[in-house]
Amino acid sequence: MFKTLREDVKTIFEKDPAARNFIEVLLCYPGLHAIILHRIAHKLYNKKYFTLARIISQINRHFTGIEIHPGAKIGKNFFIDHGMGVVIGETTEIGDNVLMYKGVVLGGTTLSKGKRHPTIGNNVVIGSNAIVLGAIKIGDQARVGAGSVVLKEVPNGATVVGVPGRVVVGFSQEDLNKLEHNKLPDPIAEGFDFLTKRIDKLEEEIKRKK
Repeated sequence: MFKTLREDVKTIFEKDPAARNFIEVLLCYPGLHAIILHRIAHKLYNKKYFTLARIISQINRHFTGIEIHPGAKIGKNFFIDHGMGVVIGETTEIGDNVLMYKGVVLGGTTLSKGKRHPTIGNNVVIGSNAIVLGAIKIGDQARVGAGSVVLKEVPNGATVVGVPGRVVVGFSQEDLNKLEHNKLPDPIAEGFDFLTKRIDKLEEEIKRKK
């Protein structure tokens, strides 16, 4: 348990430049508190103490603002930065070394009892307020831009942005690793820009023909 806690704290130091010391991280990081309480709830859930597990997850939600269903499976070195408003559904599976920002929703799209939430690969980054819905796979080393709504599977190493989410290209590996949101493209804005230029061109052609 203490080894796992040390790994969690180390992960925070690696992924958050605002972290100053061990005591600060231990006392002031709701993402850390949320994963600790989730591990307890998840063990109880696996032993079929479903109600007790849900009670702990509700306590977790109350104190951290992060809602993780006790049935969700989460790997090593998982870090939720800031964390408020994060929702992780029951059949979600999250790999190792995943970084997630505030407001992320990993939700379901069906009322069936089976697999209905996303599977997140290893070394994935999910930006603020992104929504990933359904039993889809987000591949290893993938990046999900802030505010994106992802409804389809994302290949390994891809970056997806927009509503609905689209895979984009043209980034340096350094930008992908950092997920610098100010450098991510906006496919919708690019579409409007293309249409505006096309309309201007057509108007010029009409004027010349008059």
